[in-house]
Amino acid sequence: QVQLVESGGGLVQAGGSLQLSCAASGGTFSKHTLGWFRQAPGKEREFVAAVSWSSIIKNYAESVKGRFTISRDNTKNTVYLRMNSLKPEDTAVYSCAAQQEYQVNFDDGVRSYRYWGRGTQVTVSS
Repeated sequence: QVQLVESGGGLVQAGGSLQLSCAASGGTFSKHTLGWFRQAPGKEREFVAAVSWSSIIKNYAESVKGRFTISRDNTKNTVYLRMNSLKPEDTAVYSCAAQQEYQVNFDDGVRSYRYWGRGTQVTVSS
């Protein structure tokens, strides 16, 4: 069982930056593909970014390409989401998630992920 706890959210002006962290416990962190998702009020949860368990493959939503960077530190059991050039439409609750061990599935969205954190709020003011 993997537990995930996000941190680093907050209020930022448009054009600013934030870095989210997601600390994992339980399981073997290095064996899990990890992803970030977000959900804005009244909208469905959407994929943001993911990194494979091997760290070789990274995948981004078109809306964040060139602005967001996902990374992982297996020595700290932590995955990060660096967000630059933030826009008001980036406002959402951001959650991290983990797939089952050694799975790399970027095709099935939320269904690919077994473990979820509770999320952290990011608000971008205009």
